[in-house]
Amino acid sequence: MIAHEIQTDLINSCAKETTRLMMEELALCLRYVDKIGRVVERFLGILHVANTTSLTLKTAIESLLMEHGLTFSRVRGQVYDGASNMKGHVNGLKKLIMDESPSAYYVHCFAHQLQLSLVAVAKENRDCVLFFQQLANLLNVLGMSCKKIRMLRVAQAEWIIKALELEEIETGKGMNQEMGLSRPGDTRWGSHHKTIMHILRMYPSIRLVLNKLVRDPTQSNEAMLAETMLTYFESFDFVFMAHLLQTIFGHTNDLSRALQKKDQDIVNAVELIHLTKIRLQLLRDDGGWETFLEEVTSYCVKHKVKVPQMGGKYKPPGRPSRFYKNLTNLHRFHVEMFLGLIDRQLR
Repeated sequence: MIAHEIQTDLINSCAKETTRLMMEELALCLRYVDKIGRVVERFLGILHVANTTSLTLKTAIESLLMEHGLTFSRVRGQVYDGASNMKGHVNGLKKLIMDESPSAYYVHCFAHQLQLSLVAVAKENRDCVLFFQQLANLLNVLGMSCKKIRMLRVAQAEWIIKALELEEIETGKGMNQEMGLSRPGDTRWGSHHKTIMHILRMYPSIRLVLNKLVRDPTQSNEAMLAETMLTYFESFDFVFMAHLLQTIFGHTNDLSRALQKKDQDIVNAVELIHLTKIRLQLLRDDGGWETFLEEVTSYCVKHKVKVPQMGGKYKPPGRPSRFYKNLTNLHRFHVEMFLGLIDRQLR
């Protein structure tokens, strides 16, 4: 019982068992308007459920409400995530409750809807799909072991020290904090923006670690994946798309955070959406392309990424050229990628 390894195993076992029990329970909170018109939120209780099917959840919620003299007929709203057992149109929890109380209107969180919509629309663009596929490969290469995570952490710390010595970055409270590469999720607000932002800030460190993995003789299988990843990672295509998505998701992330404020009202929310569309339209039309291309080019020069001539013929990194015959770099990056992605977001 005093051995370190045994203690670690016991702690892990307790954590897993506790998590399992928590996942089998249902917490219920009430949000209501009191007699003088104030909006109040109160925790009601936790119930154990055998499974998470919609019927089981409905029965559990109903039993807890009945204990306190409440029924579904008094419910005026319900909010869930996008899981089928919660908001399904046929047998979802939302549908079962509305069958008994049609006035229990379902509301899907505005910020949640925004994140799902923006990511889904962005992935209509083939180049964006490729980017996220390669992003997943990158996270698989770098985030699947403690050794690689430590390699990246050390590389980033060394780069920050060097950059500070050369006065390439500023110092100050809260600046140059340690960053990680979390996997983005379609249902996590702003996760795509955060991941891309971290990758661009850690670009030199990530490239250094990928090069080390390629040269590591003990990593034969992963060295091949790292080499393939490095080819795309060092391309202008990757840097361009990363900057474009960071810019677009940066504008919409401000909107998403505003929609999550408790004191937000629908009139102001609509105005915020209108303002975000104006910002995207300005990026598209009002000299935004020239400014954006200058920013990307400056980044590439700083990190020694080859910048193609916009009037030259487009050559895809690691892909057959036959699908891009007679295509100039300007048309490829400006029309197909820059305008194509912004227009989808505006729609």
